[in-house]
Amino acid sequence: MTDGVARWRQIQSVLEREIAEGGLTPGARLPSEAQLAGRFEVNRHTVRRALEELSRAGLVRIAQGRGSFVAEDVLAYTVASRTRFSEWIRRHNKEPSGEVLTLVTLPAEAAVAAALQIAPGDAVVLMERLGRADGRPVSLGSHHFSVARFPRLLAGLQAGAGISEALAQGGVTDYVRQSTKVTAAMPSAREAALLAMPRNAPLLVAENINVDDRGAVVEFGIGRYPTPRVQIVFEP
Repeated sequence: MTDGVARWRQIQSVLEREIAEGGLTPGARLPSEAQLAGRFEVNRHTVRRALEELSRAGLVRIAQGRGSFVAEDVLAYTVASRTRFSEWIRRHNKEPSGEVLTLVTLPAEAAVAAALQIAPGDAVVLMERLGRADGRPVSLGSHHFSVARFPRLLAGLQAGAGISEALAQGGVTDYVRQSTKVTAAMPSAREAALLAMPRNAPLLVAENINVDDRGAVVEFGIGRYPTPRVQIVFEP
């Protein structure tokens, strides 16, 4: 290492270069302090100082008890009157993709029925979809629709139509966000696996009610987003 430069700063520079060159990819776990100390032949305090400086620079995320990770791009999910997944991802210059995990008809639970303004037990279509940005999972959405209002929706979705296209087939050409409630929750084992996140990191959970131009409820959606990969932004 270069003489006359503090050892921690030299380590910081080496790790910065490895991150910039792609040797350490976003989300990757860095070697432990002990491993880095052995690599650079310094004590762990010197390594810790280098990691703290990388954290301040936004290049590394330090998770207490879990280690240090290369910081990932944080996607700002802006809650607006019209929020569409593909538009959100493309605004961040990333390629959107998705996978339908579940597409079924089932009785509405109480919370779903209340949101859709139907009776508990009434039939609803549930579409569960995993959304990705440049191949990396960023959202797990559960979309609920009243079968009584949209009797042909399930067939449209099964045929490969997107939600907006399937709703248009049912007479809804546009829909907007009426309300959004955001909470935090710890992920289940399934959610953590699908979203490629640790079990001890929280999810952002957004419950959304979308309505048509007459104010009638079209959809009740629950979106789950991994932190710190996604942040939710409210704008006037």
